[in-house]
Amino acid sequence: MTEALKKSYDICEEIGQGRFGVVFRCVSLTSGESFAVKSIDKRRISAGDSLDSQCLYNEPKILALVSPHPNIIHLHNLFEDDSHLHMVLDLCPLSKDLFNLIVDDGPLPEARARPIFIQLLEAIVHIHGLGVVHRDIKPENVLFDSRDSVKLTDFGSADVVAMEPMRGVVGTPYYVAPEILAGREYGEKVDVWSCGVILYVMLAGYPPFHGETVGEIFQAVLRGNLRFPAGDFQSVSRAVKDLLRKMLCKDVSRRLSAEQVLRHPWITEAIF
Repeated sequence: MTEALKKSYDICEEIGQGRFGVVFRCVSLTSGESFAVKSIDKRRISAGDSLDSQCLYNEPKILALVSPHPNIIHLHNLFEDDSHLHMVLDLCPLSKDLFNLIVDDGPLPEARARPIFIQLLEAIVHIHGLGVVHRDIKPENVLFDSRDSVKLTDFGSADVVAMEPMRGVVGTPYYVAPEILAGREYGEKVDVWSCGVILYVMLAGYPPFHGETVGEIFQAVLRGNLRFPAGDFQSVSRAVKDLLRKMLCKDVSRRLSAEQVLRHPWITEAIF
C-alpha cells in the first residue's frame, strides 16, 4: 500500500480478488466512511501485453468520465506507486452481485427482474450519452448496493466511441455480441445485446446461447437462434419476449438502442 493511501484510509479485511489484484474494505480516516479499495499489482501485467496495460489505466479514466451516477460505481480517489494502482470505490455492503443472486435464488419473476433491469439500462443510457461503451456487461459486473439497488462496475474493457466504429474482440463468453465475434466494426449496441442476455438469464436461469466449450458458445452466439423453451417461459409475458427479440437481434440496424429499450412497453407499462 502506498504511504499516501495509508495516511488517508485504514485498510481492513479483504473482500474480493481479481486477475491482477485484491479488493479490501477501507475506512476514511477523516470521515469514518467505508469504501472499497481495488489494489492492482502492476507487476503481474506482462510488459508485452498492451491490452492488459491499457485496461489498467482505462478504468479510472472512464470512471472519472461517467460518474457520479446512482447506478454506476463511483471512483472516489486514486493512488499509484511503482508496483500498484489503488482505486478507492463505492463499497456495496451486500458483497453480492447479480450472478450470485441468480445462483442462489434461481430464475427471477418478472416483477423482481424488471426494477433491476431498469437500473442497469439507466446506467447504460448514461454512459452511451457520454460516448462510452462498456463492452463487458455480465451479471458479475452488476453489484447490489442494497437488496434491489444495483451499480454497474468493472470498466476496464470500456472505451470511448470516437468518429469511427470500434474493433477488437472484447467481452465474455455468453454475453459478447455477434458482431464482435464476427470481427466486424461495432458500436454501443453491443452493450444492448449483453443486457438482453442478462435479462434472459434472470428470467430463465441460463443463457440463451450456450455450448460445452468456448468455441461452441461463440458459434451459438453467431447463429443467434433465440428460443423460449415452453417449460421455462410458459409463464413469461409476451411483452418481455418481444423486448428480448428486439435486443437479441443479430441485425444491428434493427436492434434497439438503450434509450429505446427504456421506452419499450414492458418497461413503461409493466406488462406481465
